[in-house]
Formats: sequence, structure tokens, C-alpha cells
Amino acid sequence: MHGRATPYLFLLPYLLVFGVFGLLPIGLGVWLSLHQWDFSLPNKPFTGLDNYLELFQPDSLVYGDWWESVRATAIFTVASVPLLVVLPLGIALLLNREFPGRTFFRAVYFAPYVLGVAVIGLLWRFLLDANLGFVNALLGELGLPADTPWLTGTPYVWVSLVGVTVWWTCGFNAVIYLAGLQDIPAELYEAAKVDGASAWARFRHVTLPGLRPVLLFVITTTILASANMFGQSYLITQGAPGTETRTVVSYIVSLGLGSNDAGRAAAMSVTLTLMLALVSVANFRLFRYQED
Repeated sequence: MHGRATPYLFLLPYLLVFGVFGLLPIGLGVWLSLHQWDFSLPNKPFTGLDNYLELFQPDSLVYGDWWESVRATAIFTVASVPLLVVLPLGIALLLNREFPGRTFFRAVYFAPYVLGVAVIGLLWRFLLDANLGFVNALLGELGLPADTPWLTGTPYVWVSLVGVTVWWTCGFNAVIYLAGLQDIPAELYEAAKVDGASAWARFRHVTLPGLRPVLLFVITTTILASANMFGQSYLITQGAPGTETRTVVSYIVSLGLGSNDAGRAAAMSVTLTLMLALVSVANFRLFRYQED
């Protein structure tokens, strides 16, 4: 069968899946955010934009906790994103060279990423335990302070969360970079060498321009992933000390499922989505400006 409807028939299975698991949840989330949605109450009164306005009203019940979670998310994102952009690039540059065992080391660097967040969280919670953890025991053997509160004191909790996340996800970005490096024509490097370009000049004028699309992808996805961090904080530090490391997603889950306040939680989810959309648009515009 041929005709104008043929392409749409091929797209229909994807459109159905995307509509049910993508558009429908988004629409439901926006609908919930406009109501006082308590699962224990039979009626869910319409509140309009009140749930959104409460996020910016200092006298509201959620104002303090909301902005504390935004602050925690911002700290984690600002601390982790540069490391997850720069370190994997360095690893990819090394793994792109010819040396014995290159395939083995590629697998080693990527291996932690295949583990689930539950495994990573529980593993590092035991390793970083202040009293019985291996990390403090090792520091003690080296003559260093062996009572560091990796899970309960600042700024050590941030070192723990950022360090674990970088160790866990660094391999994924390195693989993305490695794929991008292999797409850069070798002739460009040879021409640069003939012109007398140094290693730094080749990296600056050949490697980085060739990796521009990859850099855009890595930076954008890393920002989104860091801003949506949940499992590490929930499993490793459990928001400690107090609620200083409770991220936005953790607070949304706590409010929506723990306190049965799905309306406010949905409003926070929509607000977070809009914030990240603005960051993504700014990132795309920045790269387009640099390219021009």
C-alpha cells in the first residue's frame, strides 16, 4: 500500500508509545499541579496556579524546603558537571591511542556504569561509613585522619556524592567522546603536523572543533542527569546532614509519595522541567554562538 498515509502508518506504533508513556504523563502532571491532590481525600479541589505561587512565597509551607533542595541540586550540579565533562575527555584521549591492552582498559573504565544505582549506593554507603568503612580504615593505615564523616558532615558529604557519581558515570561520557574522536579524519591531524602544529594546537584547532556536536550532547545530558540526581543522595547520605543533600527530585518524591501531596509535588516537577529547559536552550545557543 502506497500513499500519503504510509509514512504515518509506520510511525503509528512509536506515536502510540510516545503518547501513552510521554505526552499522557506530562499532561497528567500538569493537571495534578493545578489541584490540591491528596490521595487520602475524595475531592481534589482546583487551585489554579497556587501550587506554583507557593514556591516563591516566603510564608508558604514548602518555600524553605523547596529552595533548600534547589540549592542542594545546584551545588551537586556545579560540582559534578565540570568533572564529568573534562575527565572523560582526558580518558578518551588516552584510550584513543594505540597501546597494549587498550580494549581491556576501555572495558574497565565503562564497567561501573553497568551497575544500577541501588548497587552503587549500598556499596559506597558501606565503604564510606565513618566507623566501619574501608575508606577510613585505609586512611588510618596511611597515617591520615580515620574519622572523616563522609556521610554525615559537610563538605565531606558533597565530596562523597560527587566522587561516587564521577566514578560511576565517567565511563559513559568517555565512550561517547571516544566515538566522536574516531570520527575525526586522521588527515586533519597529519596536515596539522606538517604545518608544525604542537600537540596543544592540534587539540585546540582539530580535536575540539571536531568534537563540538559531541560536547554539546555530553554537556547537555550531564547537566540534566546531575539536576535529576536522586538515587545517590537517597541511598548514600539519605539527605544528611539534616536535609542539606536532599535534592529537588528527592524532595518531590518525599512530598508526593510520603506526604500524599501530589499537587505541590507535580508543580515542583513542572517548575524543575522549565528550569532545565531554559538551561538546555541557553547551552544550545552558546554553542551556536561559538560556532558562528
